[in-house]
Amino acid sequence: MNYRYLCNFKKTFGMTKSYKVAEHIFNLTLPDGSAIWEQLGQYSPFMLDEVCKDPLFSLEMVAELPQGELSTVFLPETEDGETVIRLYHMGEDWVFDASPDHRIPTTARTWTSKDFKQGKIAILDRKMRSAVFGINNALMLLFAFNTASLGTLEMHASMVSNSGKAFLFIARSGTGKSTHSQQWLNFIPGTELMNDDNPIIRVWPDGRVTAYGSPWSGKTPCYRNVEAPVGAIVRIRRCPENKITRFGVLDAYASVYSSCSGFKAQREMADGLHATLEVIATGVPCYVLDCRPDQEAAEVCSKEVLK
Repeated sequence: MNYRYLCNFKKTFGMTKSYKVAEHIFNLTLPDGSAIWEQLGQYSPFMLDEVCKDPLFSLEMVAELPQGELSTVFLPETEDGETVIRLYHMGEDWVFDASPDHRIPTTARTWTSKDFKQGKIAILDRKMRSAVFGINNALMLLFAFNTASLGTLEMHASMVSNSGKAFLFIARSGTGKSTHSQQWLNFIPGTELMNDDNPIIRVWPDGRVTAYGSPWSGKTPCYRNVEAPVGAIVRIRRCPENKITRFGVLDAYASVYSSCSGFKAQREMADGLHATLEVIATGVPCYVLDCRPDQEAAEVCSKEVLK
């Protein structure tokens, strides 16, 4: 597809849409006439009827980004097939480079103001799939960074609902989060999938802990604008036998911490994450499920967390 449909060079105006995820509002602006909107249907359930004038943060697609010298902050080591996000300082501002694999050159670059409130993204290889990939990852990062101090966690988890509550399954990549959710869907009556990769948890001032669907759901298209109080968080570990054990507070904190997104090296974000994690670790039942990928594992887990 011709790049002019992605981003019309030198234009300084565009179309803006507002979205609400876990009660946080953000704006996305694309150049007038951009065909990318058609590829972002996952955001439709979260779109507001009117453009918000004071969003938590905003992202705008541009042809040219602010220029300056970059200093490296974070260069991850990733395996084949894992998304790569590289973080740099540019003066007081930030730059993120994104690529779907470490063997692929950077496909999208995002500049943000020092407070992460204003973001601008450029698609470097001028391909539609790179634009969608870049926008999704930029919005996920900006959402995680801007909400970390607001009692909000962006989780790497698969999440189902049952009996009016949300249950999050966390694990190392490839361990079986989605498989366990599917076992619940197959064998535990009343189960629905809420999100399969990036649900949101929010701790409210009155102590409520609520889980939300999001526009980001990994390889499984589950983009539902739904919410439910958190019933439990369960870490999945592969084991020859099926056994569930409740974590103590410290183990619960460490387990949830390892599965949430956020720039933990920045003091304000780290403090916000700590406060949120403390409430969850002390108030939400957290378990470890040693299990096989089978029906019995779902039955063992559900019997404990639904009681």
